[in-house]
Amino acid sequence: MKKILFKGGSIVTAKGIRRADVLVSGDKIVTVGRVMGVDAKTLNVSGKLIFPGFIDAHTHFDLEVSDTVTADRFDSGSASALAGGVTTVVDFATQNKGETLSDALNNWHMKAFANSSCDYAFHMAISDWREDVKAELPAMFEQGVTSFKVYMIYDAMELCDREIYEIMTELKKYGGIVGCHCENSGIIGKLREEALACGETAPSAHPKTRPDYTEAEAVRRFTTIAKAADAPCIIVHLSTAQGYEEVRRARENGVKVYAETCPQYLLLDDSVYSKPFDTAAGYVCSPPLRKSADKKALWEALKRGRLDTVSTDHCSFTIEQKRAGKGDFTRIPNGMPGVETRAILMYTYGVKKHRISLSRMCAYLSENPARLYGMYPRKGIIKAGSDADLVIFDPKGSGTISAKTDHSACGYNPYEGVRVSGKIEKVFLRGRLVYSGGEVVLPHSGRYIPRGKYNL
Repeated sequence: MKKILFKGGSIVTAKGIRRADVLVSGDKIVTVGRVMGVDAKTLNVSGKLIFPGFIDAHTHFDLEVSDTVTADRFDSGSASALAGGVTTVVDFATQNKGETLSDALNNWHMKAFANSSCDYAFHMAISDWREDVKAELPAMFEQGVTSFKVYMIYDAMELCDREIYEIMTELKKYGGIVGCHCENSGIIGKLREEALACGETAPSAHPKTRPDYTEAEAVRRFTTIAKAADAPCIIVHLSTAQGYEEVRRARENGVKVYAETCPQYLLLDDSVYSKPFDTAAGYVCSPPLRKSADKKALWEALKRGRLDTVSTDHCSFTIEQKRAGKGDFTRIPNGMPGVETRAILMYTYGVKKHRISLSRMCAYLSENPARLYGMYPRKGIIKAGSDADLVIFDPKGSGTISAKTDHSACGYNPYEGVRVSGKIEKVFLRGRLVYSGGEVVLPHSGRYIPRGKYNL
């Protein structure tokens, strides 16, 4: 069996950093420590950081939405992921109205199989809660789907409070967990109608019609439902200080609530929506970009370890696709790319600016999502027995973000021209070199990862 020895690097874990060698045999790590006298191919990684493969637990590849399909299917999306050091994504198998959960899962398997260059797993997004759907839940767990998503907004996906309560209560029987897109559908819907009636059609109306309190109210309601169901829950893409305060209050009230945020809510703000249409539309996502005070609150929460994961909500569209909303901001497909830039941005603006440590970066990007989504210790850590998913990171490297060098198919980058510190040199997936020199060198190598129960 092929062996590789990574010699002289510094291993990054959620608990600290230490100098150690890593011996890989086949697709597994076999030794972490001082290794000598073995018959193995040796890679000198002195001066480099070795992270466990990053996990992006919130991506949308090949998603049909807003009368179009995301620009990134699993081929380009997973290539973009590897370029960002992401060795595993957890995408959303989305149940359309009238479908069964098995229909949705099979659809996403067909999208990803033989197309994904990184490993992949699936959450199940439920849009149509019925008795026959409830009966399918045991089969989902048998197939390694242990986390589910509900929406409090979007006509095609929105569930009522009662349905969310029933889902939580039912999933609790199997050790499952529910994440939620928290926005108040009724208020936002009315604000959007009023804006259009007043002739506000540009992207600048997008954040105005989705104010921070619409997120906070929905977070409060969702966590109240979780308390009633006595079930754990996850707030996805948390974007506001008010929303975070509701998370904090829920925890004080005994709710087991986990929270995710994304780089766009840490680094960008709503001033971008005043730019010309093509630029502004590229930043239209939901929840929208917020105020500087919100960014500050979320960074502080990360610094104190009060958030749990940083994912991307990678949901990419070309500018041409975004132009469907020219003259009506409500028709702009919502979403941005992000899977390729997450790690380098968190290093540049988190670690280098002393907002978070390297260990916290590892926790938010690797170990915590592995634990929360039932992949630990197979994924998320560098230890004997784990998959040999390794990111060789040069802390002295630097670069400039540019769509010209991206692997995404969307054609633009929301961080265009931003100078970054550090560089992802090589990425290994289950012991095989898959990314090097800025290119994916072993495409379509991804495998489906069935998951167990959450453990964070």
